[in-house]
Amino acid sequence: MFRKTRKPFAGSGSTSLIATDTTLRGDIVFSGALHVCGRVIGNVRGEGEALFTLSAEGVIEGSVLAPHAVINGSVRGDIHASERLQLAAAARVEGDVHYRSLEMAAGARVNGRMLHDAEAPKRLAAPEAAEA
Repeated sequence: MFRKTRKPFAGSGSTSLIATDTTLRGDIVFSGALHVCGRVIGNVRGEGEALFTLSAEGVIEGSVLAPHAVINGSVRGDIHASERLQLAAAARVEGDVHYRSLEMAAGARVNGRMLHDAEAPKRLAAPEAAEA
């Protein structure tokens, strides 16, 4: 009866994949979309309207910083999602989670603090001085 429709992600750029049998050592900076099924030993940072996705078999040993993130694997480090974070049922996070909007499925686990990053307060224009 009541159906919530979601706006599809409209990120720009291409999609990169780190496959299941792959271990990458070092930091990753990406734009567009990054899908990790393997293991990353380092930090992951998305720029612009980036989308980061970690599959159930994926492992990140480092921090994740991206506007949009979908986590269904293991992260040993902090997560900073400046726009939207989805923690799926198989998500395992050992670190602090910073988010603006959060969706967390039953079964997801976080061993750390959950910190809501509120939107910066909008400043109102100062009233113009009344001329006499």
